Amino acid sequence: MNKAQLVAAMADKAEMTKKEAEKALAAFEEAVTDALKKGEKIQLVGFGTFEVANRPARTGINPQTKATIEIKASKNPKFKPGKALKDAVNE
Repeated sequence: MNKAQLVAAMADKAEMTKKEAEKALAAFEEAVTDALKKGEKIQLVGFGTFEVANRPARTGINPQTKATIEIKASKNPKFKPGKALKDAVNE
């Protein structure tokens, strides 16, 4: 499912126009992004949790040259599905 299909599905299920659904999806994406930038955790009970995982700096190996390289520390967004979502997918 791509973004256009998601917007269409949201509009159908929420009985709103596609334009309103697209605006709602954009607002959701922006709110989640802003919260994760601040290091906050977003918990949607039954659906899942969005949070930031900190990856420490580490040493890696370039597979072409076999030279060791330093990989910088980074923050990665992560999603952990909730029980209700897992159960719905596994039905």
